[in-house]
Amino acid sequence: MKHNDDAVLQFLTVYMTNTGLFKVPCCFAGCSSMDVLVPNTINALNGTTVKIPCTFTSCYKMDATKFAMNWTYQETRNDTEEMFMTYYKKKGMVALRSDRFGDRVMFAGNLDKNDLSITLSDVQLEDEGIYNCYVRNPPDRIQGQGVIHLTVVTELPPPRDSTIAVAIGASVGGALALLILSMVVVKCLRRHRKQELISEEKMEEEGKLEAEGVAEEETK
Repeated sequence: MKHNDDAVLQFLTVYMTNTGLFKVPCCFAGCSSMDVLVPNTINALNGTTVKIPCTFTSCYKMDATKFAMNWTYQETRNDTEEMFMTYYKKKGMVALRSDRFGDRVMFAGNLDKNDLSITLSDVQLEDEGIYNCYVRNPPDRIQGQGVIHLTVVTELPPPRDSTIAVAIGASVGGALALLILSMVVVKCLRRHRKQELISEEKMEEEGKLEAEGVAEEETK
């Protein structure tokens, strides 16, 4: 009986997820539910402090005795990853000694909220590259990974002049409003003309009936 119940639950999970009716939480379906959430790219101004966010979702509450995570850096996908922050059961999140980052990396998240974000201060051009956020939260069976591409710029792009955009938007909005108004006027005119035609036809019909009645009276 238990085997049949599991088969039914698995079928419902797949069916309702694929059809979009609703999504059954993975923890009830017995599958992995790890999901790491990060931005794909981040632009940082040289010499400033940047936050590199990483959060994760799980059906299971974090267990400090089993939880594991690492932050790594690599210049390109073909380069070896350098671990610069990790999680210890007793110490929590700890920045590792790194010749590249020194003491410029700090934990800026909140483990109680599944937030593993970090900050990198005094950003240098050499910090540009790929930052990986690895998370393992048993009893989830797989390791989650988030990949962030950090780009370091020497100056921020100039603010966009919104005057032209506002002018174009106002012009388009005005034209659209005029078009809608024209359509309403045309529709009202057509409706009014239709009512006039109906009234004329009705008057003609009444006139015919009245003429026929007079003719009948004269024949009598």
